[in-house]
Amino acid sequence: MFSFTEEIKNEITSLKTAAEGCRLAMLSAFIRTSGSILSRSGNYGFEVVTENERTAEYFTELFEGFGLRLSVSKAKFDVMSGRDKLAFQCVDCNSDSFLQKIGIVGEDSEGKFIKFGIDESLLNGKDKKTAFLRGAFLGGGSCTLPEEGIYSRTGYHFEIVFSNKVTAADFCDILCGFEILAKLVNRKDSAVVYVKSKEVISDILHVMNCSSSLDKLNRLVEHKDKQNNANRVNNCSVSNIDKTVTASVKLVQAIEVITQTIGLQSLDKPLFEVAACRLADKNASMQELAERLNISKSCINHRMRKILEIAKSLGKD
Repeated sequence: MFSFTEEIKNEITSLKTAAEGCRLAMLSAFIRTSGSILSRSGNYGFEVVTENERTAEYFTELFEGFGLRLSVSKAKFDVMSGRDKLAFQCVDCNSDSFLQKIGIVGEDSEGKFIKFGIDESLLNGKDKKTAFLRGAFLGGGSCTLPEEGIYSRTGYHFEIVFSNKVTAADFCDILCGFEILAKLVNRKDSAVVYVKSKEVISDILHVMNCSSSLDKLNRLVEHKDKQNNANRVNNCSVSNIDKTVTASVKLVQAIEVITQTIGLQSLDKPLFEVAACRLADKNASMQELAERLNISKSCINHRMRKILEIAKSLGKD
């Protein structure tokens, strides 16, 4: 069974990205999240790593569309995920010019250099920003949902991992353009952009046009909300029962004190009726007792307090 992260990634790879600008934005984001920059014989190139086969096929086809040839550099088993990770490399004159085209490598009078900030000219449009978000998730994203049970050890969590904080901060600005506020934190040698709100995760899936994943999230949220509401109602009922039992025990104890000292016959008729009714049914609620005596709930509550006060005045609580 696929994890929710894999379901999102598989859905993204099923979406068509026809416009060249959007494909360039996706590839730039993918390299920034799943790859590293290499230098060989004066040329800049890159290596990308993925454990998702559909993602590997998807990006291999996209890179080839720009005349790039990727070769498998290594494959290793990842202990954390329990899956094989594939690494692809591309280092030649084509990769050098391509990295400049997607805003990862720059060049000035002193030579070429790596650009950590995201090139704004690469994302001059909503569709390109959406494509960048998709590429970033395919390269370094993950999303977890709570477990099915009421008492789940996991919560809602969406994150994308970048190799440096500068890129991650620029990515947060891109999300802000979609009115999505994310948090940024350093994790070892990486920078992580994340959100923990089910509403915000829903917004992100909507922006990426992942309708199937969004439907699954909404179904889970609805199911969890129903479970939580039922649990709150049950807790409330239990609390009310506990209060009823406690009140009943205290009143019975007070009646026993009065019986053992001055006797129940010493009470006036209204209080005597309440005491006798309580002793006749120690499990009845206050509302049930009030109905049996044909008085209001506030009235029986007042009489019960009087009985408790009398017992307390006798020196025995």
